[in-house]
Amino acid sequence: MTDLGPVTWPPAPIRTERLVLREPEARDRAAVIELFASPEVGSFVGGPRPRAEIERAMPGAPGRRPGRFVVDLDGAMIGEVTLTRDTERLRPAAAGKVDLGYLFLPRAWGHGYAAEACAAVLGWFAGALPGEPVVLHTQTANVRSMRLAAKLGFTEVERFHAWDAEQWLGIRLPGTRNAGQAVEPGPGGM
Repeated sequence: MTDLGPVTWPPAPIRTERLVLREPEARDRAAVIELFASPEVGSFVGGPRPRAEIERAMPGAPGRRPGRFVVDLDGAMIGEVTLTRDTERLRPAAAGKVDLGYLFLPRAWGHGYAAEACAAVLGWFAGALPGEPVVLHTQTANVRSMRLAAKLGFTEVERFHAWDAEQWLGIRLPGTRNAGQAVEPGPGGM
């Protein structure tokens, strides 16, 4: 389900103007718990999870897997960006494609960090697997996420009803330019 294909993982940390995108570490545990337990974060992704449940499920460091990037600002986690290839998608247009996901702590909202981090991850992915499209889905009620999708170059494929809400599915075709942030490639380039 999370197989990205023939990519070296983990990549060198990706540095943008303000952020570092890296693998999760033990020091991120409290922020990951806060992220998944947050009512604000959960409002468009099925609701928050009970804090005690998250703590039991994650007794140590947050899980590592190909495609999971922690977004680090000044040495602290503020969110995560994920790339997941899911062959069992609800929508046929997304089947077999890599899906971009992102969650940020509410205190990080409104500063452009999501656009900066997602653009950097999309740039890395385009260099690692050129020619691969990327999909993104979000609730149409999530106005910020809809704006971010457009800024990142995603175009609408369809709208559909699932999880008790209208959903939006977009695609970003190969060759689509990122939303303007410079990225410093790690060893091996982008």
